[in-house]
Amino acid sequence: MNHQHLQGRWHATLQAAAPDAAHPLDATALLQLGPHPELAHSVRGTVQRGGASAQLSGDVDAGELTLEESVNGTNISATWTGQVVDGSCGKEIHGTWNNATPPTTLPFVLRKQAGWQ
Repeated sequence: MNHQHLQGRWHATLQAAAPDAAHPLDATALLQLGPHPELAHSVRGTVQRGGASAQLSGDVDAGELTLEESVNGTNISATWTGQVVDGSCGKEIHGTWNNATPPTTLPFVLRKQAGWQ
């Protein structure tokens, strides 16, 4: 898998703990990724989650995804790191979303959405 396979629309499910931590809640996000205009082997795009939008940029190397998220377009506010699932043809990635403030770590599943890219 390379940066070109990342391009397109992805649906993310982030598993968050409920306030009582006994019942997990699933939060969802929509990622739209395209070619990075300045870095040849990277992607750039947006993530929409809970009515808010943030910028994304990153790449995949040897099956390992790294995306940096920025709510202000300058500072990194969160990171997405994960591994492409074997046998998924590059259409499913499992990993961890790490938010800077407040410090939060959540597991995620990304699934590539069908359709024109």
